[in-house]
Amino acid sequence: MMSSRDRASLSFVERHNLWSEEQFRLAAAVEKEIEERQLELVRFSFADQHGVLRGKTIVAAEAAKLMRNGVSMTTTLLAKDTSHKTVFPVFTPGGGFAMPEMQGAADFLMIADPSTFRVLPWAPNTGWVLCDIYFPNGKPVPFSTRQIARDQLARLGEAGFDLMAGLEVEFHLYRIENPRLAPADATWPGEPVDVSYIHQGFQLLTEARSDQIEPILEPFWRAVMALGLPFRSLEVELGPSQCEFTFRPEIGIASADMMILFRSAMKQIARRHGLHCTFMCRPGLPNAFSSGWHLHQSLIERRTRTNAFVSADPAQVLPPLARHWLAGLLTNARAAAAFTTPTINGYKRYRAYALAPDRVIWGQDNRGVMLRVIGQPGDPATHLENRVGEPAANPYLYVAAQVACGLDGIARRLEPGPSADTPYETEAEMMPTALGDALAALKDNACFRQAFGEDFVDYYLRIKEAEIARFRSEEKPDTADVTRWEQKEYFDLF
Repeated sequence: MMSSRDRASLSFVERHNLWSEEQFRLAAAVEKEIEERQLELVRFSFADQHGVLRGKTIVAAEAAKLMRNGVSMTTTLLAKDTSHKTVFPVFTPGGGFAMPEMQGAADFLMIADPSTFRVLPWAPNTGWVLCDIYFPNGKPVPFSTRQIARDQLARLGEAGFDLMAGLEVEFHLYRIENPRLAPADATWPGEPVDVSYIHQGFQLLTEARSDQIEPILEPFWRAVMALGLPFRSLEVELGPSQCEFTFRPEIGIASADMMILFRSAMKQIARRHGLHCTFMCRPGLPNAFSSGWHLHQSLIERRTRTNAFVSADPAQVLPPLARHWLAGLLTNARAAAAFTTPTINGYKRYRAYALAPDRVIWGQDNRGVMLRVIGQPGDPATHLENRVGEPAANPYLYVAAQVACGLDGIARRLEPGPSADTPYETEAEMMPTALGDALAALKDNACFRQAFGEDFVDYYLRIKEAEIARFRSEEKPDTADVTRWEQKEYFDLF
């Protein structure tokens, strides 16, 4: 039995058994890399409830110790909406969460996941590591969205499968004309930067337009490749200043981790070059187009390492398991929109005849549906493309929502019905037209309350309802146009 003195000599990670043997091995490799590359700083970051990275920058000499013992952060960060305003009464008993660990703006700890360590190509002599979050007593913070995703992926593993997911992400890139740094512009949220376009748009995938912006995009794609992300293509989208990056599929949590790092890298590199990158769905600028985030997905059978979505029946594009998964995504789609499209602005994208879904349907190789089936019977690359998401979504909640819905469909042996060949004429349940509609669907959704837990669902609802309340106090809630409120709220944050 270990003595109290021996236990006190252990690191926080060791005392609470937080790392696997592989993580200990990787931590030693990270220490060696920091020393050999003579890094000076290491950024410790975690993804908050909105999928925004928060953290602290540590001198490299302290990194090894703090990877194992944690970097302290205030729990109020977990109580904020998208304006960075605290929406829970943190100085009351339980901090508004009925949890003593959250009371009084107490600390939690960021514990590094050494498997995520990177050297940042754009920040001289600087490393970066993604963290998980724990209370000082060793308990996991229940509002960690990375943990929510891991829990759902673990459920999937228990069923014998791994998730394979690929990213197709649209965004806008602008030149900054005025950074709005005058004292009068430092409102809360701050005044959005004034920008100009890097291309006029309306020349989808033309080589001339691609070549026009290639010198602007070069530092971005070079950095993405230097980070080791599975970069596949860069493309010119239809809207002015709109681009798209796509990535090869990854297994498990890696796809969500990749999206977190990609978004942050793009925004940081942009500002260093006098540019502004935003993953806000529909910027409030003349002639702007909405951006989407299409999540490609299939299941890999753990026993055989084969694609479980491949049909052996020439008459069926999907086997029964994949049909049940697809049906689960459809059945819970309105509630899942609270996670796939978590901003007020994102619902401006759901418009008919706009290559975006407006109703809950699927189709075979049809870009107007919510869920597009790509492949043929016997095709080893058969998979689903969910076209519902906005690029500002928290990647962990987006991925977790897919798994929760898919497993619900499998457990209940749901069927998706026929393919919709005319997506904007097919009679079907409509997607929510506003964030409030999605939250109402989530509030009563048994699938998510069981999968994510009652406490997390109620916590998330309160955060997002505070966002809506501020919007309604300042803008007309039924407006069809992008409002000044949305531009201030999302244009810089995302």
